[in-house]
Amino acid sequence: HVQLVESGGGSVQAGGSLRLSCAASGYTYSSYCMGWFRQAPGKEREGVAAIDAHGSAIYADSVKGRLIVARDNAKKHLSLQLNNLKPEDTAMYYCAADFRRRRAPRLTDVLDLAYKGRGTQVTVS
Repeated sequence: HVQLVESGGGSVQAGGSLRLSCAASGYTYSSYCMGWFRQAPGKEREGVAAIDAHGSAIYADSVKGRLIVARDNAKKHLSLQLNNLKPEDTAMYYCAADFRRRRAPRLTDVLDLAYKGRGTQVTVS
């Protein structure tokens, strides 16, 4: 069965960096979209990055210039580099994927992708 497992979260001071990873398994598809979303306590989920089957990415305005999403299709791996972190970036970060779609044209689409991981916590103080 399909699994997405995130790792790399932690606690950092403002201005610091983290690199989140998402290891995917249980499928053989090669052309599909993936993304990251986050949820802070008491707030709604927010799509932060989406990357299509060819590696083109979009970002939320709140993180643009500070986050970089990348994928390695051969390794079934998705990453999210978080730079210049701010306290408002504190949230649980989740990766998501959907084999029915090659791209997610809107960040809100990331919230509806079929498969999601359990998340990794990022805390910025």
